[in-house]
Amino acid sequence: MALETQGVPQLELEAVIGFNGHVFSGLRVHPDREHLIYPLGCSVILQRIDDGKQEFLHGHTHNVTCISVSTSGSYIASGQVTFMGSDAAVIIWDYAQRTIYAQLLDHKVKVEALAFSPNEKYLVSLGGQDDSRIVVWNIETKQYICGCMASPRSAGHCLTVQFSNTDDNVFVSAGSGTLRVWELDLPNRKIRPTECPTGKLKRTVKCIQISEDDQFIFCGTTSGDIMKINLKTGLLSDSGPAKDKYSMGVNVLRILKHGDLLVGSGSGTLTLCSRTNFKTLKKVQLEKGVTSIAMRGEGQQFFVGTEAAQMYRCGYDDLKEELISASHNSAVKDIVIASGTSELFATCSEEDIRLWHINMSKELLRITVPNMTCNSLDIMVDGHSIISAWNDGKIRVFGPESGLLMHIIHDAHRMGVKAIAGTRDSKRIVSGGGDGQVCVWELQPHGHRLLEAMKKHRAAITCIKIKSDSKECVTASADGSWIIWDIVRFVSLQMGINDTHFRTVCYHPEEYQIITSGADRKVVYWDVFDGTAIRELEASKSGSINGVHVSQDGGHFVTGGDDKLVKVWDYMKGVVTHVGVAHSSSITSIKICSNNRILISTSADGAILRWRFPHPSAS
Repeated sequence: MALETQGVPQLELEAVIGFNGHVFSGLRVHPDREHLIYPLGCSVILQRIDDGKQEFLHGHTHNVTCISVSTSGSYIASGQVTFMGSDAAVIIWDYAQRTIYAQLLDHKVKVEALAFSPNEKYLVSLGGQDDSRIVVWNIETKQYICGCMASPRSAGHCLTVQFSNTDDNVFVSAGSGTLRVWELDLPNRKIRPTECPTGKLKRTVKCIQISEDDQFIFCGTTSGDIMKINLKTGLLSDSGPAKDKYSMGVNVLRILKHGDLLVGSGSGTLTLCSRTNFKTLKKVQLEKGVTSIAMRGEGQQFFVGTEAAQMYRCGYDDLKEELISASHNSAVKDIVIASGTSELFATCSEEDIRLWHINMSKELLRITVPNMTCNSLDIMVDGHSIISAWNDGKIRVFGPESGLLMHIIHDAHRMGVKAIAGTRDSKRIVSGGGDGQVCVWELQPHGHRLLEAMKKHRAAITCIKIKSDSKECVTASADGSWIIWDIVRFVSLQMGINDTHFRTVCYHPEEYQIITSGADRKVVYWDVFDGTAIRELEASKSGSINGVHVSQDGGHFVTGGDDKLVKVWDYMKGVVTHVGVAHSSSITSIKICSNNRILISTSADGAILRWRFPHPSAS
C-alpha cells in the first residue's frame, strides 16, 4: 500500500460519518472539554464539540480497539488489533502537535485496554486473549519497564485495567474470575499483584472505576451487578443490585462527584444509581448496548456511545438524551446522490436506508425494515421516491421526506433483488436478481406492471446503469459478462465477456464507452457499439475493485475496493492523479457529486467518508 501511494498527491479528507461503538469506553471527552475523541477503523478522530470540525490521527495499520487519555490531556494512547502472530502496536499521541509521540510494540494480536498513571509517568497496557500480558511503559523515555501475565492460571482472560487516582505505582486489573491490585516496584523492575478475594461471588468483570479518594473499586460485571471492593484491603465491601440486575451485563461505569454511579448496560439502559445500595434513581433507554460514557467536566453534560454507532448528549439532572451523531454499524452496501442537487445522498446497510445532508454530514431520515437486507437503492430523478432492492425478493418504494412505504413489488426476483435503477422519467424501474434475471417494471398511480423479464446472465446481477435517454441500460453480472439491453423493445443489443466476477459498470457521460471493474483488480474500457475491450488498467495491487464512478465532465473517474484506497484517475491518460488513504475496511461504493467538488466513499465497517474532489469543473 505504501508503494502504491508513494509520490502520488493525497486526497483531502473533509469529514467522516462513523463511530465504532463496539470499542468499550472508546468515546472520550478531552480534558480541554472542547473535543470528543473516538475510534473509527484504524483512525482516531478528534471532533470539536461546538461545530463538529474533525481532525484525524492516522498511524494504526488495523482497527483501533482501545483509547485512553492522560489526566492533563497532553497524551492520547490507542491500541489496535492485528493478524495472528503479529505485533499489535500501542501509539501514544502528542495531543498539542497531533503527531505520534511513541509507538510501543510488545503485545501480540490485540491490545485490550490502556491506562495512564495520574501524574502521566507511566502507561499500562493489557494484551488480548492471545497475549494475556500486562506491561508498564515509561512515558518520558518511551521504554518498556516490566511486564507479566495478567491473570493467574486458574482464572480466565483479563479484560480491563485502571490506574489509581493518586498513586503512580498502583493500578487494578480485572476480567473473568480475576481481580488484582498491582504495585509497581520500579527499582527491581517488577509489578507485584495482590488477588482480591470475592468469596462466593464468581464474576466476569467488564469495567472498573476507582473512587476519587482511592478508597473503593467499583466493578461492573457480565452478570448485571456491581461489586464494591476496598482498595486497601482488597476485600468485598458490597454488591448489588440484589434483585433487578442490569440486563445483558454492565458495560461501562462512571462515578459522579457526589459519589453516585452512572451505569451503561448491554441492553441499552443508561442508569443513575445510588452509591450506597445501588438502587436506581433515574433511567433512560437507548438504542442497543451502551459502551461509552464520557464526562465533560462536573455538573455540565456527558456523552454516551452505543453499539448502534450512535452518540448522545445527556444532562446530569434529568438524563434527557439528545442524539448528536448517528452512523451505520455494519457494511454500507450502496450509495446514491440525488440528481440535480449536490446536497443529499442516500446509503443502505443491512436493514436500513439513510438519507444524509452532504455538507452537514447529518442524518435526515432513517428507514428500517427489520431482519431484511437492502442490497441496492436509487433516488428517482423527480425526487418523489427512493426505490430499493431487498434480499427477500421485494422491491420497496419509500417517500424521501416521510420515509413511509409508498409501494411494494412482491416476488420481484426468486433469489433476492441484487441491483436496481430508475429511468429519468421516473416511471420505470429496472431490477436485477440473484438468479441473473433482469426485469423492467412500470410504476402506475396505484400499482405496478411487469413489462418484461429478460434472462441471459447465468449468475447474480451486480450493477445496473440506465442510459440518459432511458431507452437502454447496461447490466453487469457475477458470471463475468455485461449486457446492453433495449428496454423499449426488450432485446439485448451488445455483450462483453471477461474472465472475472464483475462488481460495477458505468457509462462514460458521452455514452460511447462503458467501464467495468471486478474481482480481477482491473478496470476495463469497452466500446458500446461492437463490445470490444479498448483498454485495460490494473487498478489495484490487491483485492477486487468494488466501486467505479465517472465524473460528469468525463475527464476523470474514481475507484475503490478491497485495498482500502480511494483513487482518482485521468480518464484519457489512464493514470492515477490522487490517492485517498483513510479507510480501514474494504471500500464498498464510491460516487462523485454532480458539481465535481465532493467525492463520497463508503466501506465495510459502516464508515462514510467525504473527500474534496481535486478536479472541480471549470464552471
